[in-house]
Amino acid sequence: MTVHYQLRGSVVWIRIDRPEALNALDIDTLQALESAFLAAEIDPAARVVVLTGTGRAFSAGGDIHQLLREMDGVVDAPSYIESVTRAFTAVRALGKPLIGCVNGLAVGGGLELALHCDLVVASECARLGDGHSNFGIFPGGGSSAMLPRRMSLNQAKDLLFSGRLLSALEWQQMGIVNRLVPLEQLESQTQALADELATKSPVLLRRLKAFANTTSDMPLHAALQEELQQLRAQMTTNDMREGTSAFVEKRIPHYTGT
Repeated sequence: MTVHYQLRGSVVWIRIDRPEALNALDIDTLQALESAFLAAEIDPAARVVVLTGTGRAFSAGGDIHQLLREMDGVVDAPSYIESVTRAFTAVRALGKPLIGCVNGLAVGGGLELALHCDLVVASECARLGDGHSNFGIFPGGGSSAMLPRRMSLNQAKDLLFSGRLLSALEWQQMGIVNRLVPLEQLESQTQALADELATKSPVLLRRLKAFANTTSDMPLHAALQEELQQLRAQMTTNDMREGTSAFVEKRIPHYTGT
């Protein structure tokens, strides 16, 4: 298996496991990644999802050999591009909080996976970059669309045009990496963060994620109106009643996600 699915308490760890290929995303891995994210979305025990890799890399990106086969007219079923599209669509569609646990190299598709995460915890030794321009490849997992929305346009063009790798610290300074930790503490600190999020209301976190992802381009007045609509909808949930009741009663709330 090239992707492992492990439930730790209320947290699902999805691990790409092709260390001999620096966790490159071939068709089998992309299909397994799609299946894992679809499973996490409907897993009632999973409140938070963590994505990581085995070995020295988070992911070195796409499988160039399979991409070249497709360019030469040898099209697998499903095709490589179709597999990329389906896997990244499943990652984007996850309604639960997604934490990227970036253990090492994240290039091309690996960077794009990190960009799809809601929070990124990275090892101090991790290095990340787009990399597509080094091989004449136009991105297909979202970097050319997402980077200009996450930083200044000139910064995004620099990273896309040059394909250069930057340290996790530099990505933190640009706002992409949330937390930097020593490699030996990476998984434990990521688990602690995920456990903390798992104590929150699942229905609230899902609503907040969707709101943040869909309103950033709205005019402020429209976003504020939508926020009020979401508040009214949240007021009908058991979780909001539980949270407010727990506050009044001076106890810890226990959320059911309804």
